[in-house]
Amino acid sequence: MKILFLGTPDFARTHLEYLIENGFNIVAVISQPDKPKGRGKKISFTPVKEIALKYNIPVFQPKSLNKEGLKIIEEFKPDVGVVVAYGKLLKPPFLDALEFFNVHASLLPKYRGAAPIQRALENGEKVTGITIFKIGEGMDDGPIALKGKVNIGNFETFGELYLKLLNVGKKLLVEFLKNYPLNLTPQEGEVSFAPKISKEDLVLDFSRHFCKVKDKIRAYDPLPGVKVDFNGNFVKLFGVVDCIKENTKEYGKVVAIDKEGALISCEGGYVKIKYIQFPGKKKMTFYDAKNGGLIKEGEYFGG
Repeated sequence: MKILFLGTPDFARTHLEYLIENGFNIVAVISQPDKPKGRGKKISFTPVKEIALKYNIPVFQPKSLNKEGLKIIEEFKPDVGVVVAYGKLLKPPFLDALEFFNVHASLLPKYRGAAPIQRALENGEKVTGITIFKIGEGMDDGPIALKGKVNIGNFETFGELYLKLLNVGKKLLVEFLKNYPLNLTPQEGEVSFAPKISKEDLVLDFSRHFCKVKDKIRAYDPLPGVKVDFNGNFVKLFGVVDCIKENTKEYGKVVAIDKEGALISCEGGYVKIKYIQFPGKKKMTFYDAKNGGLIKEGEYFGG
């Protein structure tokens, strides 16, 4: 079976290399155009392009799939298209030229869209997963081939859940391709969406319920990190390790700092957070920040 693979970031890179390692015939790869990175704005290859070059697989970065993409399908004559975080919606006539299946990091129809992992964590979900579905013209609404469930720990971070989903996703994709074609079932159940992360999404508000504060922090840990005002500057917070239900009258107050972290008041209780990052500095524990005179009990976050 000849496979056309479409993907761009690290999540897609791991899936592509796993397919190659398992002997699948990837005849061509399509990725987004390379972009400048870092202070020097040096052009860097996409992670998927790096893997394609490593294994001498033809790789293309077309501006228009409906022009150049169709030529790629005509030249390589793939039997199926696999899409993992490509970065753009596929549309006819390219979409109609081949059966395309997407690896999506949620249990569809929940969390259709660009940021399913972060949104699931923000909303305090206990279970998420991977869905492999046939791509149609709508947003992640095509019929389902396979699903794989993943449990979410109470304090599990984006980074930790990402790795779990990556492991499930690559194995589920191999199962799908080994058994292709599979019977498809329509999506059923409550529909929800996972829009792209905005700058506003990263701002933390300690006046919200302590469970919401906990979930917001872990949804963006370790990258890019939530931010909150502290003495006129934005700092980033990471590593929420505990939360305590209790009646509170003040929000954003640093109640206590020990080696385990800082206890900070929210609506309905407290959260305990281990790490803080000040502007221009590396991430450090609250305990070290206190010993360095950067923060003390009784101070407030949130302006």
